[in-house]
Amino acid sequence: MTVTLKASQRHDHTKSETKQIREKGHVPSVLYGKDKEAKSISVDSIELIKTVRDEGRNAIISLDVDNGETVDVMLHEYQIDPIRDQLIHADFYIVDMKSEMDVEVSIRLEGEPEGAKEGGVLQQPMYVLQVRAKPRDIPEEIVVDVSELGIGDVVSVADLPTSDKYEILDEEDTTIATILPPTTEEELETTAGDETAEPELVDADEDKEEE
Repeated sequence: MTVTLKASQRHDHTKSETKQIREKGHVPSVLYGKDKEAKSISVDSIELIKTVRDEGRNAIISLDVDNGETVDVMLHEYQIDPIRDQLIHADFYIVDMKSEMDVEVSIRLEGEPEGAKEGGVLQQPMYVLQVRAKPRDIPEEIVVDVSELGIGDVVSVADLPTSDKYEILDEEDTTIATILPPTTEEELETTAGDETAEPELVDADEDKEEE
């Protein structure tokens, strides 16, 4: 699904003009693409945030520039002011809808693992996958069902279902999720003992001999 977002061209790049753009609730942005001349634009901050929230990070956006030009883009990068928690800049990349591209797609684990019910701990070392697909075929997220995982079980990239819409680029033996065995009281006591043990003075005897 493609969503439309209005944009205005920017010709004045002074700090004062950029400040005014942000004060009006817009985000100074750059529009660029392969073999395309970069353009300075601005978009409505609230509309951009709403689009990404509703459609996902890899949404295809039909950017309607005020001169009547419409281009298909993806949000490539953005910057947020950490103090004000405010969107202050965005980069839009012009996409070729007929060509494949490499993107990151989020992984979402679904279900309560059987191993977790038995005291095991669900661990997810991987949160995004590298995916190659045409823009319209990029999945919003990849869901992994972990409900049948027992203690010691592992889900790797090789276990994911294949698709004719996209290709996963990560190594097949890369672990996505696993169920770690529960920590026993004996292991806890051993760990506690190691932490409280006094360090051995390796050179203590040598120092006495020298005296």
